[in-house]
Amino acid sequence: MNANHSESWIAVQPNSESLVGSSKFFFDKFSTFYMFYLGAYQVTNGQLSNNQVQGYDCVSTGTQAMPPSWTDTTDPNIDFDTKGRVYQTVLPFNAFWDASRLHPDGEIDVSFSDDLGKHWVKGNGGRALEPPNNASARQAGHVEDKQWIAVNHIVGSANQDHVYAAWTVFNGKVRLAVSRDRGVTFAQAVTISPPSQVGAAATYVYPEIDAAGDLYVAVVSFPPNGGPSTIYVTRSRDDAQTFAPFVAVATPSMIPTAGLPNTRFRDGITESFAASPTHAGHLYLAYEDWDTTLGQMDVKFTQSTDAGSTWSAPVKVNDNVDAAGVPTDQFQPAIAAGPGGAVAIEFYDRRQVCPNDPSVLPADVGRTNFCIDVSLQAYKDTGGGAVLAGSNRRVTQFAWDPEQPGQHLGGLSQYPCAGARDPCPNGRGFIGDYFGLAISATNIYSLFVSSNVTGDEDGPIYYQQQVLGTVPRSAVARGF
Repeated sequence: MNANHSESWIAVQPNSESLVGSSKFFFDKFSTFYMFYLGAYQVTNGQLSNNQVQGYDCVSTGTQAMPPSWTDTTDPNIDFDTKGRVYQTVLPFNAFWDASRLHPDGEIDVSFSDDLGKHWVKGNGGRALEPPNNASARQAGHVEDKQWIAVNHIVGSANQDHVYAAWTVFNGKVRLAVSRDRGVTFAQAVTISPPSQVGAAATYVYPEIDAAGDLYVAVVSFPPNGGPSTIYVTRSRDDAQTFAPFVAVATPSMIPTAGLPNTRFRDGITESFAASPTHAGHLYLAYEDWDTTLGQMDVKFTQSTDAGSTWSAPVKVNDNVDAAGVPTDQFQPAIAAGPGGAVAIEFYDRRQVCPNDPSVLPADVGRTNFCIDVSLQAYKDTGGGAVLAGSNRRVTQFAWDPEQPGQHLGGLSQYPCAGARDPCPNGRGFIGDYFGLAISATNIYSLFVSSNVTGDEDGPIYYQQQVLGTVPRSAVARGF
C-alpha cells in the first residue's frame, strides 16, 4: 500500500547475504493519525518481498483473539541466531491520545520467524514478557518503550543462540528477559538498572553480544531537571544472571528543542551501540552531540577495548567543513560491527544543498541544511581498536525532502506526524527515530528513509519509503 514507512532496522543472516529488515508500516493513507504496524522485508538472492508482522492486528489474530488485537505496534529491531531463526522484540500498544495527554496501554512481546520474516510466531508461548498494567499505564510511572533484541550467534559460545530482550519502563527501570530455548520460553524479566545508577528517565536500551559471548547493555539516562544526558554501559559475563555496575561513557549535549533547526521533524535516538563479533571486549558507540556554539548537530564516536571499563576520548565522525555561519546537521547515527573487524557508522547528513528534483517541494529547492542524505564512515579493528578506513562517503543517490509528502489525499495531509499529541501541521513531524545498519562478509547494508520515490496508485505523492543501501566492503578501503 502506498503510505509512509518510517523507522527501520536490518540484520544479516550469519554466513550469508540474506537480509531481514523491519519498519513501521502506516496502515492507512492518512499518516496524520500516527497509526502503524510493524512490517518485515526479506532480501534473498537479490529478490525482495515484504509483509506485515503477524499476531498483533485483528486480521491475523482473529476478532476473538485473547488478548485482543492492538491498535499499533512499534520500534522495529531484528537479530538472527545461528540456525537462521530471526527475532524481534515488539511493543504493541492501544493508543488513546486525547486532551488529557494520557499514555497508551502496551506490553512487551517477542516474535520469531523461521522463513526470513515471512511468517511470525509469538515467542514465550504467546505470553507477554512485560504484561500491560492497565491501572497505571494511564499515568506516568509504568510505560514501556524502546525495546530491543540481541541474540548470541557466536558459534561455540556456552550461550550460543540465547536470546536477550531488553526494554525500559519509565519509572527508572531497564528490564531484561532471557530465552535459552530459542524464544520458546523466557525466564521472568529482571530489572538491571537501579534508579540510583541511571536516573528515572532512562531509555534507548541496546543489548549487544561480543566475541566472547558476553552481554552488554547501553542506555541513556536523562536528568529530571534538564542538562546533559549520560550514556551508560553495563556487562554480564554469566548469561544475564548478574550485571556489573553501569559505566558512564559519554555526556552528549542535547538539542534544546524537540527538533533540529530549519525543519519540523522531531529528533531521534541519541546513541547507537555495537560489540565486536571478532575481538572480545571491543565495544563501539556512536552518538549525536549538539554543538551549542555553532548551532549544529554532529556525530561522535567512542570505543572500548577492555570490555567497557574505559573508553576513548570521543571524536567527530562527520568530516565536513561548514562555511562560517552556515552550519549543517549530521544526526541519528547507526553503528554496526561485522566479520573480520569491520565497523561502520552511518548517519543522516544535511551538508548537501536541496537539489532541483521533482521529489523536492518547489519551496525547498536550493535550501541549505535541509534535505537529507545518508553518509558512511568505515573503520577497521585489527585488534588494537577501530581506526579510520577512508573518509565519509555518500550512500544515497538522491537527497530527500523531509517535508514530503507535502501532498493531500482525500482532503487530508499525508505528512506523518509524531503522535496525535502533536497535531499537524503545527506539531512535530516524523521521519523515524533511527534506521538500520548491518555488515556481512562482503557488504555494508543500510535500510533508511527516503521520499525520493513515489507511488503510482495515487499519483505523485512522495511518501517516506524504505531504501536498501548496499556498499561493497571492497569499495570502502583496501583490506576492509
